[in-house]
Amino acid sequence: MSIVTVQLGQCGNQIGFEVFDALFRDSHCSQGLCSKRDNEAYQASCRERFFREEENGVPVARAVLVDMEPKVINQTLSKAAQSGRWNYGQHTSFCQKQGSGNNWAYGYSVHGPKHEESIMNLIQTEVEKCDSLSGFFIIMSMAGGTGSGLGAFVTQKLQDQYSSSLKMNQIIWPYGTGEVIVQNYNSILTLSHLYRSSDALLIHENDAVHKICAKRMNIKQISFRDLNRVLAHQLGSVFQPTYSEDSSFHYRRNPLDSETVGQACLMPRIFVWSLSATNLSFYPQTGDLMEHLVPHPEFKMLGVRNIPQMSAASLAYSTFTWAGLLKHLRQMLISSAKMEEGINWQVRPPLSGLPPIGKASAHKEHHFNTSLANLVVLRGREVHSADVEGFKDPALYTSWLEPVDAFSVWKTQRAFDKYEKSAALVSNSQLLVKPLDMIVGKAWNMFSSKAFIHQYTKFGMEEEDFLDSFALLEQVVASYGSLGP
Repeated sequence: MSIVTVQLGQCGNQIGFEVFDALFRDSHCSQGLCSKRDNEAYQASCRERFFREEENGVPVARAVLVDMEPKVINQTLSKAAQSGRWNYGQHTSFCQKQGSGNNWAYGYSVHGPKHEESIMNLIQTEVEKCDSLSGFFIIMSMAGGTGSGLGAFVTQKLQDQYSSSLKMNQIIWPYGTGEVIVQNYNSILTLSHLYRSSDALLIHENDAVHKICAKRMNIKQISFRDLNRVLAHQLGSVFQPTYSEDSSFHYRRNPLDSETVGQACLMPRIFVWSLSATNLSFYPQTGDLMEHLVPHPEFKMLGVRNIPQMSAASLAYSTFTWAGLLKHLRQMLISSAKMEEGINWQVRPPLSGLPPIGKASAHKEHHFNTSLANLVVLRGREVHSADVEGFKDPALYTSWLEPVDAFSVWKTQRAFDKYEKSAALVSNSQLLVKPLDMIVGKAWNMFSSKAFIHQYTKFGMEEEDFLDSFALLEQVVASYGSLGP
């Protein structure tokens, strides 16, 4: 089962390159800490999902690149070719000479309809090169015009034309201090439209990734490429093949797959690939991911956290235990921490029976993060000794789902990247309620004073379109707020 990635706009194309590069480098790493047979199955899984072979033997990314300006696409294609490891295919990119001017309406209402046929033809050509299509992974930002507006348009068309294939949008949440003056408008319009057409929204906040670069990676002058490499690492730690919890002999391979593979599959639709020749079946399929983590269409926002994350210099002097990693990851979950530094250890599950630590723990700022569903992905040495019972505590979850339905774990002894042991958490929880509420509030303040509305209405939008977006997202905030305390 294969995934077709659609890279949209400057942000989407730059991140897309780093994701494919991280996936390829990891799958060909000689330090995998597993048997040769397992490593070969792991590599085959990654290749089938994200790459195809050309006649010259160079792996080609299963991707379509779209931007309304040529500069970033040309740079992206050039970097892939110069890497010598993998490449993008010929005739898989589409660009024009005029951007979207950071205007969601221009990307959605002008560029979308004008270039729909060309873009969808490129996607169809790439789909036809898949033996079996698992789904689409769409990488885009929310702040600008092309990634957000055209991205929302393309996602809707994918829903129309490939309704039975799963669609996951990886969205970059803008800096809170502001990148574009109308970024809040662009963001609410993007989110509301994707909520109607996408199966899941995998969200990364620029502010959080920036802090990881500064405090965990010890980067002094942080560039967008530094941010994108952290994002690529987080995505790769989830999307690379793993075993499902109840089958240590089945490597699940495709996170977006919409079919189950065998009786051992806990999650029928996210990342599944089978290798009958080796009797290995690699996990994740996107379908498996979404079947498990998105049990209701009103709850589609997913967050990703990784542990450990650190510079190579620091890693050389660090050792990790599964007990320590999972203790930190669990506390990151319940306290809404984005990284292991600065975790609030005073937050505890409200029903755990444990007394609060000090009077401050009763304050509102120590808010417990209630989960709808969680997936933990463990990779590395002695992984089968890792105890994940702490994530099965009913107090972590909303009352209308049992932990057996709300939690899953995928494991593989095959290490990821440079880490001997690593853990990733994909969570559908209240983590993103606060930033969503803030961005809706900022957009409403602008809208109530009619600021910049004319820039959108001149491209066919009406004020009712904004009101519809506000209403939908306010309902999302209310729904997540109702999960727990």
